[in-house]
Amino acid sequence: EENIYQALVLSVRDYFKKTNSTKAVLGLSGGIDSALVASIAVDALGAENVYGVALPSKYSSEHSISDAEDLAHRTGLNFRIIPIEPMVNEFVNNLGLTGLAEENVQARVRGTTLMGISNQEGHLVLATGNKSELAVGYSTMYGDAVGGFAPIKDCSKLMVYRLARYRNSLSVVIPQKVIDRPPSAELRPDQKDTDSLPPYEVLDAILELFIEADLSVDEIAARGYDRVVVGRILQMVKRNEYKRRQAPPGIRVSNRAFGRDWRYPITSGYNSY
Repeated sequence: EENIYQALVLSVRDYFKKTNSTKAVLGLSGGIDSALVASIAVDALGAENVYGVALPSKYSSEHSISDAEDLAHRTGLNFRIIPIEPMVNEFVNNLGLTGLAEENVQARVRGTTLMGISNQEGHLVLATGNKSELAVGYSTMYGDAVGGFAPIKDCSKLMVYRLARYRNSLSVVIPQKVIDRPPSAELRPDQKDTDSLPPYEVLDAILELFIEADLSVDEIAARGYDRVVVGRILQMVKRNEYKRRQAPPGIRVSNRAFGRDWRYPITSGYNSY
């Protein structure tokens, strides 16, 4: 964890220096991913050069906003709150959106807001998505996937938790409630990541065996995983290659990262599962 965390900090600092960027902006959801990215950015650039923005919707819990504010206070970064519900309502009402389309509008309004701040104030947007989400497409294009750089795009969800605990071992900047709370995109009432995905202990293990070890469905299932679950996850990986092609650049810290290490077609006429 120490080596990976320091690599992430070094890479963010180096990327900003070589692109003549000085300030970063990111969405602070009160979740573990944005909390870790904010901590990395502060350690890399200095708190005065990091701008966190809470973008609550009607589905955002009170503790999400308070935890984001707590993180900002602990790290010393610049912080503001911009409610997105009025903007979301305009989209939803004018287009008559419901269900998943309505959920995605929330993410896209957040992305548009961050990019607007970037254009207006000259900050580089940091994307907060992790490798697990990137693998299975658990993100919204032009929404939470927007940004100029993605510090943790090669870190699995479980690694994100490990890195958060490591950073807190140096000084407690990430509220413990953020680490303990079940992850959620908060795009609908009582939403949890496990509504759509297996527990991350299962998901990350299967993804690592497929992406980094090149094992087949049968070989992964032979390790004790349900073959139906394995097949569904690998299908999700296949279907979402087009999203990964449009993701911001990031840092490689694993044996095999998405990008140059991962040569996979966007479409194919076969089904090996």
